Parts: sequence; C-alpha cells; structure tokens
Amino acid sequence: MNAELISEPPPLQHPTGAPRTHAAPHLDPLLLSISHLTRYIYEGPVKDSFNEARLQPVSDHLQECKEFQLRIDPDSTVRDYPDFYANCVHYFDVPIPHEVLEVEAISLVQTTPESRGPIPKVGPETLDTPFVNEDHFDFLHGSEFVSLDAEVWRESIDALPGGVTDVWADTVTMGEHIHSNYKYSPLSTTVNTRAIEVLKKKEGVCQDFAHLMLGLCRSHGIPARYVSGYFLNLNKLPDEIEASHAWIETFIPGYGWKGYDPTHRRVTDTRYVKLAVGRDYGDIRPVGGTFRGKGTRKMVVEVSIRQVG
Repeated sequence: MNAELISEPPPLQHPTGAPRTHAAPHLDPLLLSISHLTRYIYEGPVKDSFNEARLQPVSDHLQECKEFQLRIDPDSTVRDYPDFYANCVHYFDVPIPHEVLEVEAISLVQTTPESRGPIPKVGPETLDTPFVNEDHFDFLHGSEFVSLDAEVWRESIDALPGGVTDVWADTVTMGEHIHSNYKYSPLSTTVNTRAIEVLKKKEGVCQDFAHLMLGLCRSHGIPARYVSGYFLNLNKLPDEIEASHAWIETFIPGYGWKGYDPTHRRVTDTRYVKLAVGRDYGDIRPVGGTFRGKGTRKMVVEVSIRQVG
C-alpha cells in the first residue's frame, strides 16, 4: 500500500507580546543557531520511502547560512537541487524497512539589517507593466491555498477601500487589517486550511494569516509570495513551544521584495530567518514524501532557535 507522509502541522509561532502599535524593528545583526527535527513514527514497518526537505536557510542580502547539516535516520544518501523558485531542496530515499524516520536540520545563520535604504513610494501604475505581470505572474494569481474569489476580493476592499495608492504602505495597511480583525487561535485550523476558510472563521495561525494576506495583496494586483522560516522570540516564555513561522513578501517596483508579518504586525527584521518562498504553503512544505506501508501513527516536530554569543 502506498501512503503519503503527512505534512508538518501549521506553524505555531505565537505572537507573544504582539504589538498593538508599530514596534521599532530589531536592527542589530544576530548569529542564530537553529535546529529543526521532524520525527515520523509509523504504524508498522514501512519501506521505499522517498522524501524531500526544504530546510536549508537561504543566503541573500539579509542573511547568510554559514553552516548547515541535514541528519537522516535511518542513514541515507542526500542530494539536492534548486526548485522552480530557487529554494534548496534536499531529497533522499530509505528503501530498507523502518518504523521511525528522523529528519533533523541544524543551521547557523548570520542575519544583517536592511541596507537598501528607504522604501520608495510607488503607485498602482508601476504594477501594470509587462515586467511585473510576466516576471511575477505566479505571485499575482490564485494558487492551491490562496483563492481569489469574490469573498476574498470583498475582504481586500474592506482592508483597502481606496485601492492601491502606495504599494508598500498599502501592504502594511492590509497586514494591520488582518492583525486587528482576526484572532490568533492555535488548533483552530490544520495544515490544509485554505485562505477562504480563514476568512470565514476569522481565526487561525501564522500560516493562515499569511495565506489570507496573499489573497488580499493579489486581489489588488500586488505581487505577493509566501515565506517559510523562523522567528527569534526574544520575549519567549520559559514553557513556550518554539515552532517554524510564516509571513509574506510583496514586490515593490524599483526596490524588490520586502517582508511583512501579519501575525506580529511588523516588518521583518534581523530576528527572521528565511527558509523558502513560493506561491503558498504547498510550494515550501518543510518535509514531505511517500512511502510503502500502513501509515503514519504519530509525527513530532521540535524546533529550537537560539542567539549565539
């Protein structure tokens, strides 16, 4: 019997101390040590397991992945390739019978403050160009988790009644709309919840808010993409569980991609570590694959983010 590995549960980065007013960005460079363990426990021996992982942090102008190690148990040869959105994808297979599969990524990442200067004010006319419409086509239209139906369009009008006048300022306004009108509620949704469901429930977690914000931005013709990664919670409570995180980036003509986190109501800064980007969660699943066997009985995910030095 063939079965598909269940995906990791939705990111549960709780907005501890989430600001009700704009918080100043964290501008200090940070060296962060990150571990991300996914453990699958099966109902019995399985075999012929083929898997992909998107767990290696990117290196760009805001962060450098200085060290990365991927541990697989049972031991397996790991290869990698860049996917359509330039994410690093590691793939491996475990042909021998096994009852437990562990995938652990250990990373050391240096983050740096934004250096591109002030974000320019650009109007809607900059969005209606062949460069934007063709080069960012995937991030302007509906996708597996983000529909652009009438209900999403109406919510986008409620969030931005005057339409687009300044791409970045309007992005922030739509993010604030979600933060103010939707309740952060763990376990209220699943990894497969779509944006339209979040719109109706008015609650969810960071993955859900990211999907909904993508729908609002795209409904207004602003290119927007899903980002998976981690957030260093400097206000973390002693017993609070750490988890992966999700936010969005919008494309600003003449500037580039810029991140916004609707869960925490803030612009991304040096506390954020990016793993992968895509149209939605379906493009960036941290770990996924197939195997031959009865099924998955239990899955455990353990994440740790620590500042070094």
